[in-house]
Amino acid sequence: MGEGEEGFRSVMKTYTIEFRSNALKQLKSLEKSERQRIAGAVEILKTDPIPPNARRLKGSSNYRLKVGSYRVIYNFESGKLKILVIANAHRRENYLRKD
Repeated sequence: MGEGEEGFRSVMKTYTIEFRSNALKQLKSLEKSERQRIAGAVEILKTDPIPPNARRLKGSSNYRLKVGSYRVIYNFESGKLKILVIANAHRRENYLRKD
């Protein structure tokens, strides 16, 4: 490790992850391989809540993350990362949900 790298790692913020009940239900209904892919992507969000492939949804404070053919809709605030939806649906059905 270089001289400044260790200091950088110690200051990185880690988010706690909360799944909404419907998102958890959706996740549990998926095949094991898909659950693992999504879990890996969500794990990355703990330290980088806006990775390069995440996009902010227009007119919303939510973000979406593509994981294969699935979309993880989430938001984050004050140290908590909230997973709202995990869906494999047409974007019209997925993004325009009213909460």
